[in-house]
Amino acid sequence: MAGASLLTLIDDIATILDDVSVMTKVAAKKTAGVLGDDLALNAQQVSGVNADRELPVVWAVAKGSAINKIILVPLALVISGLANWLVTPLLMLGGLFLCFEGVEKLFHKFFHAEKHIHHDPKKLIGQDESKTLEVLEKEKVKGAIRTDFVLSAEIIVITLGTVATATFTQQILVLTGIAAVMTVGVYGLVAGIVKLDDGGLYLASCKGKNLVAALKRKLGFGILWFAPHMMKTLSVVGTAAMFLVGGAILVHGIPMVHHTIQHISNGISNGFLHAVMPTLLDGVFGVIAGIAALMVMLAAKKLLKIIKAK
Repeated sequence: MAGASLLTLIDDIATILDDVSVMTKVAAKKTAGVLGDDLALNAQQVSGVNADRELPVVWAVAKGSAINKIILVPLALVISGLANWLVTPLLMLGGLFLCFEGVEKLFHKFFHAEKHIHHDPKKLIGQDESKTLEVLEKEKVKGAIRTDFVLSAEIIVITLGTVATATFTQQILVLTGIAAVMTVGVYGLVAGIVKLDDGGLYLASCKGKNLVAALKRKLGFGILWFAPHMMKTLSVVGTAAMFLVGGAILVHGIPMVHHTIQHISNGISNGFLHAVMPTLLDGVFGVIAGIAALMVMLAAKKLLKIIKAK
């Protein structure tokens, strides 16, 4: 009897794991787009630090991302079970935050470049350079973890939607699996991207007159040429991703806007434009929402200054 019970238990566990595997694959496909945006945003966020601090910064952000998911997974399960109606509003707040961050970044870059003078260690009086760089590094880490929190929340909510009808145990296993895979996958790739130039430098410095050494040097110089261009591209893609992801979250939470965009897209006969138009319009809506949020924030800051002055 005991042997039969054990075999039954093993069979049940195998069935659960098989179901979990299938649901995890479905969830991974649905969150693949967010994963790409997460990768671009985080590669952009951790770029620009000293070469010897790149991996420690990536590791710090990865730990922060893991903590984000440790918070988000149980929170998502609790909200889904007790207050399912809260999921969409909270997700929309996160989407609005992404749009706001994107517009704020562009606003400061094009209109308030002089305010970034504090980023130059030599301009700071009374602080040594090492302390200044440490402060800037902490700011980068905090910004990256903050952005990761929003994207992680979207990944968790999308995953939760794919396992809504599954058992509670299966939901926990799938959410935990996706959270772990996404964290390791994203920050493993980010680490590879930020150290790409170091790999190129290593190959370019290879010595020898044989064909293999010559090919290594050519590959190294090619990587050194390519790496800065890729980082600039990731910077642009990362900012664009803020509007595309944030805008998509907001659009899907506002039925009237969502239906309007679908109606516009359905009226386009060109196959390529029909496919990309919803994403582009999501991005446009994200820019508009980000501008509105920034204007509200600036107005609130001015109002607070006036109140304090009185």
